[in-house]
Amino acid sequence: MGSAKLTLDPAFEVGPVERRLFGSFVEHMGRCVYTGVFEPGHPEADGDGLRRDVIELTREMGVTAVRYPGGNFVSNYDWEDGVGPSADRPTRLDLAWRQIETNAFGLGEFMTWLREVDAEPVMAVNLGTRGVRAARDLLEYTNFPGGTRWSDLRIKHGTREPYGIKVWCLGNEMDGPWQIGGKTAEEYGRLALETAKAMRRVDPSIELVACGSSNPHMPTFGSWEATVLEHCYDQVDYISTHAYYDAVGGDRASFLASAVQMERQIHDVISTADHVAAKLGSRKRLKLSFDEWNVWSQSLFGGEQSLDWEQAPRIIEEDYDVAGAAVVGSLLITLLNNADRVGIACQAQLANVIAPIRTEPGGPAWRQTIFHPFALTAAHARGRVLRVQATAPNMPTEEFGEVPVLAAAATLDDERRLSVFAVNRGDEPLPLEIDLRGLPRGTDISHITVADADTAARNTEREPRRVEPRALDGAVIDGDRLKAVLPPISFNVLKAQLG
Repeated sequence: MGSAKLTLDPAFEVGPVERRLFGSFVEHMGRCVYTGVFEPGHPEADGDGLRRDVIELTREMGVTAVRYPGGNFVSNYDWEDGVGPSADRPTRLDLAWRQIETNAFGLGEFMTWLREVDAEPVMAVNLGTRGVRAARDLLEYTNFPGGTRWSDLRIKHGTREPYGIKVWCLGNEMDGPWQIGGKTAEEYGRLALETAKAMRRVDPSIELVACGSSNPHMPTFGSWEATVLEHCYDQVDYISTHAYYDAVGGDRASFLASAVQMERQIHDVISTADHVAAKLGSRKRLKLSFDEWNVWSQSLFGGEQSLDWEQAPRIIEEDYDVAGAAVVGSLLITLLNNADRVGIACQAQLANVIAPIRTEPGGPAWRQTIFHPFALTAAHARGRVLRVQATAPNMPTEEFGEVPVLAAAATLDDERRLSVFAVNRGDEPLPLEIDLRGLPRGTDISHITVADADTAARNTEREPRRVEPRALDGAVIDGDRLKAVLPPISFNVLKAQLG
């Protein structure tokens, strides 16, 4: 297959590593909440019904931010149903996923769980069936110190200090025909503007995310963002984007090259936002919130119409293999390489539903293959993202044409610890040479890989450690060159302590 080369120079960087790039997503969908993060009576549950095994795995994964409560769920959700004594909460029909929602888990439980995993909330408000008033009231409940109707209700519910939630999503996928209370771009842009204005009067310090188009395949993609932002550009800090990458809907090579689509999408949305800034004469630059992304074989899902009314059903519980882990690794690499404009990213979802963590009711929790590239990147991506100049052999794909077999990113922190993240998309070992020009001589070289001779290998309840990160020998520094060999279809971290 040939070999690949990278050139790194500390004078050329993308920007700081944004910690919010390592976000996740907890939605009231399937078993993400119930029997996922929350299962009273489970042997591992604490006094609040939170599964300690899932908490520990979430900490290990390095999750820094969690979007909640949806997703499609939020567009038919009354937040008041999820606060106060659990026994007093109503059971509702969730129209998004045709589920029976008990509301046993709500805002208070979520915030308690977040403190345990040491992550930041990214809260979504209902702009489908509700609007300005409900969003304003929720913000008063969470962030106002006291002495008003909603802040005093929070205190009555047992939380004296404000939650201080900073990041708020103004609805979810509002251009989707599946969305409860969907809107045209004009309707949503005006609603987002008025909601943002009201919320900022309650708490001027918050950061707001306007909904971009639901995915890059929507007929509204691009024009939606332009119209929405012409209304609310000055009132928001981020524009959202979502994408899922299908492992079975096309050829394998195109799936392995999914990050090419993510890269294009990021550039398209940012270009549209910058166009609106130019049109408005604004010097402000929005960042992107990629607050739903993952591998999901959507072509196998029959849609919400195919679901029966159930409580916490088993839906979209994807089993991930080594190839899926390599793709997730390449998506994380893409997010790092765009850290100057992507400020938030949330992998969807955390537990059971297209998730890195799987659980069984009353039983164990385990790491799926895609857990590992996320955990490794969150642990080792520190400091600044360096610009990577790469050359590598190409591989043919049906969707993207010729695509390099190598995807790579690099970070360097203030203690001169270099981390290189690399995915080999090819079916053969890939020799890699990294030119460290301008960097001090390195020592303590290590190479960690997520790979397997069987790229269809998965972690299961019976074999939860079938695929795990493992150390490889052979990585060396020869002069100002770092050399290693990347296994076929693999995610890799090369680390060096520079002098």
